[in-house]
Amino acid sequence: MTAYQDDIDAIRALKDENGDSWHAIDPEAVARMRAQNRFRTGLEIAQYTADIMRADMAEYDADSSVYTQSLGVWHGFIGQQKLISIKKHLKSTNKRYLYLSGWMVAALRSEFGPLPDQSMHEKTAVPALIEELYTFLRQADARELDLLFTKLDAARAAGDDTAVEFIQSQIDNYETHVVPIIADIDAGFGNPEATYLLAKKMIEAGACAIQIENQVSDEKQCGHQDGKVTVPHEDFLAKINAVRYAFLELGIDNGVIVARTDSLGAGLTQKIAVSQEPGDLGDQYNAFLDVEEIDAAELSDGDVIIRREGKLLRPKRLASNLYQFRSGTGEERCVLDCITSLRNGADLLWIETEKPHVEQIAGMVDAIREEIPNAKLVYNNSPSFNWTLNFRQQAYDALEAQGADVSAYDRADLMNVAYDDTELATLADEKIRSFQKDGSARAGIFHHLITLPTYHTAALSTDDLAKGYFGDEGMLAYVKGVQRREIREGIATVKHQNMAGSDIGDNHKEYFAGDAALKAGGKDNTMNQFG
Repeated sequence: MTAYQDDIDAIRALKDENGDSWHAIDPEAVARMRAQNRFRTGLEIAQYTADIMRADMAEYDADSSVYTQSLGVWHGFIGQQKLISIKKHLKSTNKRYLYLSGWMVAALRSEFGPLPDQSMHEKTAVPALIEELYTFLRQADARELDLLFTKLDAARAAGDDTAVEFIQSQIDNYETHVVPIIADIDAGFGNPEATYLLAKKMIEAGACAIQIENQVSDEKQCGHQDGKVTVPHEDFLAKINAVRYAFLELGIDNGVIVARTDSLGAGLTQKIAVSQEPGDLGDQYNAFLDVEEIDAAELSDGDVIIRREGKLLRPKRLASNLYQFRSGTGEERCVLDCITSLRNGADLLWIETEKPHVEQIAGMVDAIREEIPNAKLVYNNSPSFNWTLNFRQQAYDALEAQGADVSAYDRADLMNVAYDDTELATLADEKIRSFQKDGSARAGIFHHLITLPTYHTAALSTDDLAKGYFGDEGMLAYVKGVQRREIREGIATVKHQNMAGSDIGDNHKEYFAGDAALKAGGKDNTMNQFG
């Protein structure tokens, strides 16, 4: 017996209990519909994916070569096609997640229109996108299982018992497209209560991992822009607690919190931290402020003063009423942020850096791991970095350190196409190729993501098509650049009616109406041209 057959038998018994009024119900059809709708609520998804993510974290702790990855997506269809491609090419979704980027929600999903990444988009756009993503992933399951059911029926009709057994095994061992989503809650969209309420909506939609950053909510900036302002640790920890309470209230006891620090690029703070005694968390935060020692006689009306070790210190306050940190303290602040977050409920760290440099990241992680040995990162392989230039400069520096002759290269102009076929460019590309493997082995990176890759791929592919279609190529631009490739590379969308659920709908019509069903997938359906 198989799980599929067991379900059929159980439904048949239920049908018998209900007598003749259920005569039209086909137990196998019900079993198929149940298999195609494995996840009935977002909370079921959140629990299922939290279990996956926790197991992956434990596996990484034992072996840093088994890191995880994701690509940022901004629409359910994009996330669906990504997972379909992963299953097609790599045969398994194991260790592959989705990332929900606040930047892309702001830029592409706001009812206000395209916005900068400053938490100005509607809060509800984030849980709405989580729900949309899982709707599309569940539909991918339904479609793929529907194809297997069709094959099973054909094998039965042909009397091919070997094929029936093989297809039955595929159904029983089916791997879902549903994977963990790491979802960006930005800086919490307000006070801790606002953070808690939004976190609940995100978890109810299916999120098992929520990423929150230590910037101020009202002045939040994109992680790769200037003008970032952080909050004191106690303020940030209140929001971490709010997210944890949301997980616990909803029964996702092993939900994952990713604590992001923007301190490396943030030179400002909105508040002076409250300090009760020397050396406490508030005092440590304030110790990074850019201050000047003054005498009591020098005080002016409205001055804000800190007293430390018997000295009066006046923090440098800007016209914006923000306070400035001392230059060069970013890495120390990042380390303190990370240790504090892990000691107060966070599970994973995110250090937003200005460049992809394994040793820079590793230096901070080494310091964190002196206090928290199993500390690990989610790292943003950001499109905001010029990867080519950064790694060509790293390759240049490595060659120079080895005593190699680098006189043929201009370090400031290494993006130049003239260098594309050089030894330096080849070395740089190899460093880029191995960056994720190297970062996970050396710098504690458990999860590698690219925040907004599909934003760029959508623009690039649309540019290719528009250039040809509206130019001299005309329809050939679509046929050669899109459809012919879809056919030859086995891209599911070439049968777009099937992709959108037409065949599933036909099968349902047959379940519901039998021979009277008006089906769309007959011999005259042009989708049949694609085999």
